[in-house]
Amino acid sequence: MINLIESTKDYWRKLDELEAAYKRGDVSVEEVDVRVAQLMDELGHERRVTLSSIRQSVLRLWQDQRETLIGFAFLAILTYAWFIFN
Repeated sequence: MINLIESTKDYWRKLDELEAAYKRGDVSVEEVDVRVAQLMDELGHERRVTLSSIRQSVLRLWQDQRETLIGFAFLAILTYAWFIFN
């Protein structure tokens, strides 16, 4: 998750630099379009990697602690029902 946050900060920093270069006239509109697409692809890749990592962690947790999670969910439902009906 930390990598995604850092990648997002880096993405925005690069966009700001690109905007400044465009305003100075160092890059054309076409170059901006190409570079923005590249930056979006980089950030999209990092998001996919992060989501895959989270998914794998959740699946591993489910496999390792299935009974505990089911028991906790059952207790949470019973507690909720007790508060509702009392």
